Amino acid sequence: MSQTFIPAEWLKQLSDPYAVLGIAVTADERKILNRYHVLAKLLHPDRYTNNNNLEKKLATTIFTCLVNPAHEQLKHKHKRTSILESLRLEAIAWKKQSKSVQSSPAKELMAMSAREAELFYEEAIASYAEAQYKSLHKSHQITKQIITLNRIYLCLQKSEPMILQVNPSVKPKQKSPPIEVQVQEITLDQKTNVKPAVINYAQRHYQRAIQYTKQGQWALAVQELRDAIKLESSNSDYYALLGFVHLRQNFPGMAKVYMRQALKLNPQQQLALKYANFLKINCIDNIDPPSLAKALGIAALLGKFVTKVETNLSQVLKSR
Repeated sequence: MSQTFIPAEWLKQLSDPYAVLGIAVTADERKILNRYHVLAKLLHPDRYTNNNNLEKKLATTIFTCLVNPAHEQLKHKHKRTSILESLRLEAIAWKKQSKSVQSSPAKELMAMSAREAELFYEEAIASYAEAQYKSLHKSHQITKQIITLNRIYLCLQKSEPMILQVNPSVKPKQKSPPIEVQVQEITLDQKTNVKPAVINYAQRHYQRAIQYTKQGQWALAVQELRDAIKLESSNSDYYALLGFVHLRQNFPGMAKVYMRQALKLNPQQQLALKYANFLKINCIDNIDPPSLAKALGIAALLGKFVTKVETNLSQVLKSR
């Protein structure tokens, strides 16, 4: 079959088919298939009818030699299990060599706990994937950065302390010489500057709190909402939901404090307005700020005490 060849270093990236497709190593079969369909459209020759012939051939070659083989490796569950195990071993070996890390997202990920990494990692991969094949000549560099993120993430999931350190004195390995191409030589020394989307961790806590509330797991919902308020103390939605959770726990006094704060921040907050009459909350404009701050402090202390009591009670019941 006649085709345009690509540099050997690009083909080596097939050892991490997740990176080639631009997806996280946590991706399931549905996400893998969806991403494959996206790339099939993105790299289709018809999209390059107005471009020069080289661009069109390069898109076809990338899809044929990289994307298709990567999808073939990942579309079967038993193959994915084997690939993930190989990637874990590669990640451990890479970690022990203390390779330097250049990109900002990789440095941030290395400094995170396993829980923080769960949120940041998928957002970073999604951001890189958005730009991965928009510029075909830069796709190789972006895929390399995705490979690095995958390795760091797999290391963090091993519950071992990260020993990776950024060492500017270590020079990157020389690139493998490109294979002869039938059209024009592909340039690989272009740098990319792709930054992951900014993550709103407060909103993540809030969304988890909503799920816990639906499940009736009040203590977990309270903890998530407290974490959200620590990060974003001016969001009325967090206080309103916290008030609702306390009301469902039969703590109307604490519920009233948080509902009042929600209305102070946003007089139109729907959840707080819904329960304002029930909790006998007067006009929010007349609330004395120092008094409300004091009430919030007391409510927070009471909330911690209630959570501790609930935890102890749960342990006692389990032991019986």
